[in-house]
Amino acid sequence: MKSKALYCLLGLLLVSLPACDKEGSFNIFGIEDDRKLGLQVSEEIARDPGQYPLLPETGRNGQNELAYGHLRRITGRVLNSGRVQYRNEFVWQTKIIVDDQVKNAFCTPGGYIYVYTGLIKYLDTEDQLAGVLGHEIAHADKRHTTDNLTREYGIQLLLEVALGQQSQGTLVNIARSLTSLRYSRSAEREADESSVTYLCGTEYRADGAAGFFEKLEAEGSAAPPEFLSTHPNPGDRIQAIRSKAQQEGCKLTPAADAQYPDFKNRLP
Repeated sequence: MKSKALYCLLGLLLVSLPACDKEGSFNIFGIEDDRKLGLQVSEEIARDPGQYPLLPETGRNGQNELAYGHLRRITGRVLNSGRVQYRNEFVWQTKIIVDDQVKNAFCTPGGYIYVYTGLIKYLDTEDQLAGVLGHEIAHADKRHTTDNLTREYGIQLLLEVALGQQSQGTLVNIARSLTSLRYSRSAEREADESSVTYLCGTEYRADGAAGFFEKLEAEGSAAPPEFLSTHPNPGDRIQAIRSKAQQEGCKLTPAADAQYPDFKNRLP
C-alpha cells in the first residue's frame, strides 16, 4: 500500500513540475539519482563482457596498468580544469572497452566514462582525445544523459529508480542505449562548447574536439560516429568549436604528444 501511495504521489508531482529542458523535455533526476543510476548501469556493463569487453585493470605484464594510467592522466586534466560543475559530486571512473572496430566513447549518468580502443587508436593526438572526452563528460556534467533517458523511458522508469525497483531488463536496455543516444541539437552544441571551456583550463588545445571532426572530414566520412550524433554536421561543428575557443581566448597551440604513441602501444 505504501509503495502504491508513493507511486501516486510521485506521479502527481511529475505532472505539476515545470519543464526544465530548453527544448521541452524535463529531467526530474536529482544528483543522487544520477549517481545511483550510473552505478547500476556500470554494474550491468561489467556483467556483460560479450557486449562490453572491458580491459582488465591489471595484466599483460603491466601493459594494462600503463594504458589506464595514460587514460586517467588525460581525463584527470580535463576534470581538474576547474570548469566541471559536478567534479566532486560524480564518481568519474574510466574504463577501456577492447574493440578496435568501434570509434566510440560514452559517459553514464554520475560520471562512469567508457572509451573504446578503436577511438583511441584512430585519433592522432591527446588534444583530440581530450576534446572528445570533454564532450562526453559534458553530457553527464550538464545532465543531458538523464534528460534523454527521461524522454526515452518515461515516468515509469523514473519511479522505479526512485523506489529502487529497477528490473535487470530495464538496466540492460539503458546500458545498451547509452552507446548510441541521440541528443538534441542544443545538447550537442552545449557539449561541444563545454569541451572547449573544460580544455581552456588545461594544457590541451581548447578546440581539440574540432580536430576529430576535421580528421573525419579529411577521410571522407559522411557522418560522425553515433555517439557524436549527426547534427549539426561536422563542418558546422568545427567552425563553432573554433569560434568558441577564440572568443574565450583559449590556448590554440597543440599540447606535447610524446606520450600518446606510447598510450596506443600499451593497448591490446
